[in-house]
Amino acid sequence: MKMRLLATAAGFAAAILATATPASAQEEPAKPVTVTGSVGIVSEYRFRGVSQSDRELAVQGGITVSHESGFYVGTWGSNLSGWGTFGGANMELDLIAGFKAPIGEGATIDVGATWYMYPGGFDNTDFIEPYAKLSGTTGPLSLTAGVAYAPKQEALGAWYATGLDAANGVYTDPGDKNYNLYLWGDAAAGIPDTGLTVKAHIGYSKGNKGLGPFATSVAPTGEYWDWLIGADYVIPGTPLTLGVAYIDTDIGKGESAYLQPSFSRGQDGTGSIAGSTIIGSLTAAF
Repeated sequence: MKMRLLATAAGFAAAILATATPASAQEEPAKPVTVTGSVGIVSEYRFRGVSQSDRELAVQGGITVSHESGFYVGTWGSNLSGWGTFGGANMELDLIAGFKAPIGEGATIDVGATWYMYPGGFDNTDFIEPYAKLSGTTGPLSLTAGVAYAPKQEALGAWYATGLDAANGVYTDPGDKNYNLYLWGDAAAGIPDTGLTVKAHIGYSKGNKGLGPFATSVAPTGEYWDWLIGADYVIPGTPLTLGVAYIDTDIGKGESAYLQPSFSRGQDGTGSIAGSTIIGSLTAAF
């Protein structure tokens, strides 16, 4: 869902490490409650193809508490800058809750919601987004299809019609509310006996065209595609994973021109924050 290389790498690392667990450990009774998490750094934090860290380094981490019934709660955080100021916030903190259950051999359904918070910013930049995911595994290949729908909220409204309005602090439609729909698919395949996993992602956004409070937006051009191709490598004998990925969107300069200067690196009118890039990551999973 979120284009967090950290979270993706941690998930793949956990799966690969699990296959290397000694048989004696695997035979231990399953615990009713398990705690998993990850912490690491990425060369840039991208959310659905758009930079939230002004194309700069980000430190990220998360933790999830899962019950044997299938219910889970978790939290995830990252630093922000530039486009992700969110009313003065320099941090994103997500609260997550859901339910996951098997629905067949090798298949899992996962439903829940994410509350996106920006501590230190203003409340009208926070929003909730329910989601549903269907995952399946066959051999070394895992596939996931998901949908996330955020109902109408102020954080998703088009308060500013253009980036110039936002730069001048002139509201076009203060208090406006809108929705956002995100559809995505993920694929990953582990290469046996190498510690290497290749992965791919594609996503489609449709929602508010314009800028919400403090020049933020989940779908800044109203409708666009994002995609990722990459690989993760689990360092033998450690909980560390190295990752690299190519990320891009179909948001062109002409299509996003009305968003300037808010949609630029440094918000100075130059350098798109939705153009193609290569991102590296180092993750420690537990």
